Amino acid sequence: MFEIVVSAHLHTQYSDGMKLHNDIAEEAARAGLDVIIATDHNVRAFGVEGYHEGVLVLTGEEVHNRRKESDDNHCLIYNCDEEMSPFAAQPQRLMDEVSQRGGLTFFAHPLRREPRGRNDRQALCWTHWNLQNYTGFELWNYQTEVKSWQRNLPMIAFGYLFPALLIRGPFRATLRKWDELTMGGKRVVGISGTDAHGRRPGIGSRIGKVFSYEHAFRCLNTHLLIDDQLSRDLARDKALVYGALGAGHAFVAYDLSHSARGFMFSGSSGVDQVVMGDALRRRGAVHLKVECPAPGMIHLLRNGKIIARKRGRALKHITTDAGVYRVEVYRPFRLLNRGWIYSNPIYVT
Repeated sequence: MFEIVVSAHLHTQYSDGMKLHNDIAEEAARAGLDVIIATDHNVRAFGVEGYHEGVLVLTGEEVHNRRKESDDNHCLIYNCDEEMSPFAAQPQRLMDEVSQRGGLTFFAHPLRREPRGRNDRQALCWTHWNLQNYTGFELWNYQTEVKSWQRNLPMIAFGYLFPALLIRGPFRATLRKWDELTMGGKRVVGISGTDAHGRRPGIGSRIGKVFSYEHAFRCLNTHLLIDDQLSRDLARDKALVYGALGAGHAFVAYDLSHSARGFMFSGSSGVDQVVMGDALRRRGAVHLKVECPAPGMIHLLRNGKIIARKRGRALKHITTDAGVYRVEVYRPFRLLNRGWIYSNPIYVT
C-alpha cells in the first residue's frame, strides 16, 4: 500500500474561503500535501478537479440546512457528481441519497468544547446520531479546537498568535463517541479537517500566517493508505483516494509536531493480514503491530480502554480477544505532551 497526505476539509472563494482552487493547491504543494478536497458550503464547484503543482485537487461539499435557525449538523460530502444541498433539511434522506450515488458522508466538527460564558452548545455540532448509511465523522477539527480556547479577548489574541501552544488533540468527548459507536457494531471512519479558509484581509502578518492555508496544511492532516501509486490520471486517482477514505485505511496526524509519514497499524491472524479500517477474523492468536516514524508514547486501545502502552517507535501485542482496536500516539511538542497520531480501528471478530 502507498501513503498519501490529504487535507479533506477546506473552503475556497466559492463560499467563505479567500482563494481559488489552484492558488490553494500551490500552498498545499509547499506544505508537502498530495491531495486537497475543497468542501464549500452548500455548493460544489465543477470543472476544477485535476492536478496543479503536483497536488490532486478534488471537490466535495459541506452541506447544512440554511433555513434552520441554529447553525448545526454540517455534513461533508465526497465523491458525488451533483450538489446534495437540496437534501440538507432531511438528514437521513441526505445520507441515503449520497450512499445511492456511491458517495461518502462525514459529520463535520460533530462535538465541541465551548468557551466559558458561551451558551450555544449545539452550534456547529452534530445532533442526529441515530442515522444510517453515513461513513464517519471528523475526529479532530483544527479551527474548532483553536476557537474552543476563545474565553476572553486575551485568549483570542493568544490563540491566533500561538495556536501551536493550544492544540492538544481531539476532544475526549469525540473519541468517546467514536468508541461508543464502533463498540455498538457500526463501522465509523475517523478523519481530520483543518477547516481552512485562508488569510483574512486587513490583519497583521503574524495572524495572517495562522489563517493561511499553507500553515493549516502543515498542522493537521488525514493520511490515507491507497492500493497503488497516484498516476496523474484523474478518474483512477480519484477512485483510489475515495476507496481508501471509505474503507477507513487512514489515520489522523498533527504533522506540525513531526511528520507522521510512515506510521502503520496492522494486524494478522493465521494467514490473514489487515491494516487499520479492516476487519480481522480470529484464526488463533491475533498479532497487532504499531510502527511510528519517530518516538512517542504509543497507546493501544480495545473498546476504548488502554490495554498496552509503550514509549518508542514500535509496539507489538498478541491477543485472542475480539474487539475494536485502535491506536493513539502522543509526543512532546512545545512544552506539552500532545496528541500526534490517531488510527482508524481494526475490527477483530
